[in-house]
Amino acid sequence: MYDLRRLRLLHELSLRGTLAEVAEALHQSPSSVSQQLALLEREVGQPLLRKVGRRVRLTSAAEVLVEHTAAILDRLDRAAAELAGAEEKASGTMRVAIFQSAALAFTVQMLDHLQTHHPQLRVTVSQREPETALHQTWLRSFDLVIAEQYPGHAAPWHPELDRVGLTSDRLQLGVPDGWSDVGSIADCADRPWVMEPPGAASRHWAEQACRSAGFEPDVRFETADLQTHLALIEAGMAVAILPGLLQASTRARLRLLDLAGGPRRTVFTATRGSIAETPRVRACRAALAAAVSSADPS
Repeated sequence: MYDLRRLRLLHELSLRGTLAEVAEALHQSPSSVSQQLALLEREVGQPLLRKVGRRVRLTSAAEVLVEHTAAILDRLDRAAAELAGAEEKASGTMRVAIFQSAALAFTVQMLDHLQTHHPQLRVTVSQREPETALHQTWLRSFDLVIAEQYPGHAAPWHPELDRVGLTSDRLQLGVPDGWSDVGSIADCADRPWVMEPPGAASRHWAEQACRSAGFEPDVRFETADLQTHLALIEAGMAVAILPGLLQASTRARLRLLDLAGGPRRTVFTATRGSIAETPRVRACRAALAAAVSSADPS
């Protein structure tokens, strides 16, 4: 009989790629992880890892074990979900990941709803970029993620995750109040822009919008903090494409211009399919739905 804790370490290694990342995720030392995997090799009686430079790779025997371990972990998740469902109340800890504009619009309302209706549920909230959070939810680092998807720019897809639409919001061009000569995105060809760092879905979408209008944007400011975007626009230093959720949660002094085609961003929640029907996940999704109904992300 193989030790499930050691099997999980091997499974984590297959997902994360390095012993150091496994150790960090599970709050262990790399040497401890290495020792446990060495013990698992002795239990199995076959090599499970081979060194490739400074990294390690799984052998074919390890890949067989990983496949079966994934099925075991999924069944354990489903067993825990059935037991939790039998209690018919939301309790325990719920780890939620959320991106900034959704956090500004929904976090307080969501937590207030949960505190009122599910006082036994402990909720932790962490701000993460959607692409990273989806992957970390798949890895079991989070239980629920609120993520975004831009038109024509699909969010990373993990088949094991259960997705449910939450809302959508308009994407508009934000310009300083004093720039009366700007009436469209094409008028911003020679204006300074603020965008999120490269790699973010919003950055890619904004760049494509500019290129479709016939120019390459002069990106002078890069920051993932959307409140800084608003501050720069208000100060007359930049223009940016802004989502409706951000506008709904602030009272910025700027002009908002519609974009051609009225593009909208989709906001959704995702969780592992094995825990999607647990009371705690259902409670959080219901709380988010209630928060959306009280907001105006249009």
